[in-house]
Amino acid sequence: MKKVVIIFGLLSGAISSIMMFLTLPFEKNGAINSHNGYVIGYTAIFLSFLLVFFGIRSYRENAGGVITFGRATAVGLLITLISCAFYIASWEIIYYKIMPDFADKYAASAVDEMREKGATASAIAAKKIEMEKMKAMLKNPLINVAMTFIEPFPVGLIVTLVSAAILRRRTPAPTPGVAQAV
Repeated sequence: MKKVVIIFGLLSGAISSIMMFLTLPFEKNGAINSHNGYVIGYTAIFLSFLLVFFGIRSYRENAGGVITFGRATAVGLLITLISCAFYIASWEIIYYKIMPDFADKYAASAVDEMREKGATASAIAAKKIEMEKMKAMLKNPLINVAMTFIEPFPVGLIVTLVSAAILRRRTPAPTPGVAQAV
């Protein structure tokens, strides 16, 4: 299990990191904003987690074509955790080194969006307070890591559970062209 988990976890994590860094120029020039950023970001996360499915399938095939739902879930979760570690490491580099003003820009964007929608002055003031609290929390690296972890992990968990349900097999698949004993 160790080899499959490491290989597919590293591949998934590399895809996640590469896609995150590839979108940076688009975010910086304004092509990606808060409206389409979530769609692009979660699509990239989902695509990287497709390796969970292939990792579980590879493990099953290396184990004689048999895998239980529990073992498939364990394999998928381990791949997901490795991929999440890459995602977190990439974000921490981006957040602290490449875009140290991200929280300020995000907060300003959230407040501007409320203004555009015609929010009341008290609602905007409450949003400003909320954004200041968020910025203060993100200054703590442990909280920053935890908040970053909860972005990709639910997607990986769902992909893991669906993949485990699809790929579970209690008996080996019949070999094509070989007569089965009755």
